[in-house]
Amino acid sequence: MKCTSNIPKLQITLDNLESTVSNMKEFVLLLGGCELMFLSPYVYIDNFMFGRHVEKQLVINFLQQENIPPFAPAVLPIIGGTRVGKKTLVAHVCKNEKVRSKFSTILHMRGENIWRIAHEVGPGRSLVVVEFTSDVDEEDWLKFYSSVKMMGRGSKIIIISRIAKLSRFGTVKPVHLNALFHEEYSYLFKVLAFGGTNPEEHPQLAVIAGDLAENQDVHFWISILKKYRNVVRKNFSVFGEHPKNLMDQDHPVDITRLASSSMSSPSSASLRLMPPHSEVHDSKTELPKVMFGDLIAGSAVLPRGEFELVKWESRLPPYKRFVNFATYCDEESMSQHHTASAGKKRKRLDK
Repeated sequence: MKCTSNIPKLQITLDNLESTVSNMKEFVLLLGGCELMFLSPYVYIDNFMFGRHVEKQLVINFLQQENIPPFAPAVLPIIGGTRVGKKTLVAHVCKNEKVRSKFSTILHMRGENIWRIAHEVGPGRSLVVVEFTSDVDEEDWLKFYSSVKMMGRGSKIIIISRIAKLSRFGTVKPVHLNALFHEEYSYLFKVLAFGGTNPEEHPQLAVIAGDLAENQDVHFWISILKKYRNVVRKNFSVFGEHPKNLMDQDHPVDITRLASSSMSSPSSASLRLMPPHSEVHDSKTELPKVMFGDLIAGSAVLPRGEFELVKWESRLPPYKRFVNFATYCDEESMSQHHTASAGKKRKRLDK
């Protein structure tokens, strides 16, 4: 009698189980369309753009959607300050298999070269990524847009720029990139420092890492602060702008005061950090290299003329390097150099 009384309960449990299993089919199908996430921190960093998952998905969704109207290429502006990861975001999106299978051609080009597009792209659906370092007038944009219209139906354009005004050419809402939050940088530091292990399992290493990150040497940081303040004052005095604003405008920054202890030349010598988009070095010969940390510490011997200022160089795959060109010479030579560079830039734009 006792077993018989449990049969209805077992039947109810069995019915609930069957219902749950049948509903799992839709759930499994839903998961099948999601991007895989791995637990290994290094795999995670190498295969996904750190801290930009929402923005990355927005760009992928844009590229997967059909154009409305279908014959007009859709345009997505990606706007953000210097070195916040605009090109890196697009590079990661272009590696996505869904994106690569949708477009027969993915073309990356600079804004001053947009007139070459007719010679670069063949028939078929194309994705054109254009980086603009200066504003574009309406007439020039319409000529470029008309040439993209002649590509295969479903072609799309991504604009990369620091200039917010270029959002006016977008056919969809722009994606804005800002610097990462402190918590995100802190997490990334832990991943790079400890890999897949838990920092709490290595309290001594965690203390050392904290000391390296915070550096309790008050005199050292006071000297660094003074150098940076002097750099800011110098650029306000010479150019009337903060160094960060100058870099955003593709303008050289005077960092002479930052490296004063590394300079043995007369006081008339000047050290300029060139903007990220500068084409200072036109030849294929290798330039001398100076580490940014050595420059600040005063242990670097600065070469005369142009050299590479290496801000950071990874010792882990894929061995990324963050490099700026710098120029070290007297004021007269510096003036001649800027005049020649401006002439080259005008000549390129006139072509």
